[in-house]
Amino acid sequence: MNQLIVIVGASGVGKTSLMQALCKKHDFAVAYETHAERPFQKLFKHDANYALVNQLDYLIHKAEQEKDLRQTDKPALMDGGLDLDFYGFTRLFHAHNWLSDLDFDLCRRFHSLIRSMLPPPDLIVVLNADEKVIQQRLDSRDRINIASGEDAKLLEKFINEWIESVDSSKILKLDVSNETVEYEKSISVIMDKINGKF
Repeated sequence: MNQLIVIVGASGVGKTSLMQALCKKHDFAVAYETHAERPFQKLFKHDANYALVNQLDYLIHKAEQEKDLRQTDKPALMDGGLDLDFYGFTRLFHAHNWLSDLDFDLCRRFHSLIRSMLPPPDLIVVLNADEKVIQQRLDSRDRINIASGEDAKLLEKFINEWIESVDSSKILKLDVSNETVEYEKSISVIMDKINGKF
C-alpha cells in the first residue's frame, strides 16, 4: 500500500499552496479540497439547516478521495482530509450550533465507521502561520466554514486536540509564516520525513 500524506491546518494557512509547490518538485497522486463542486456548500452558505447534510457530504467525499488515493502506485498527498473534516470542521460547526448534539453524534459515528475501514494517514503535516497572515487570507475569501479570525483560532484548537491523540511519529509540525511562495524549506523537511531521514 502506498503512503498517504495529509496536509492540515486552519483555513488560510497555506495547505493548497504547499501541495501545489510539492507537486511541482515531486510526483504525487493528489486530492484537493473542492468546495465549489460540493452540492450542499452553497445551500449551507445561505441556510444553516443544510449543515448536517453538507458535513456528511464532505465526510463521504473525503473518504472516497482517500480510498482512490490508496489505490494508486504513487505516494499520495491530500489537502485536508477525512480526519480534519471531522475533528476540525464538524466540531467547529457544532460549536456554532449549526449542528445539534444529535447531528454531531451522527457525524462522529459515521467518521468512526469509515475510519475503521480505511487505514489512517501515514503522515500528517500540520501547518501553522502567524495570525495576521491567516487573517489576510481569510479576508479575501467568501466561505461560510471560516468566517473570522476567531473561527480560525477555534479550528486550530480543535486540530491541536486531535493531533495530541495521534502517534507523534506520524506528525510533522511546520510554521509557514515566513515561507517563500515556493515553500522550499517546508518541502525539504517534508521529503526528508517521507524518506525516513529523521
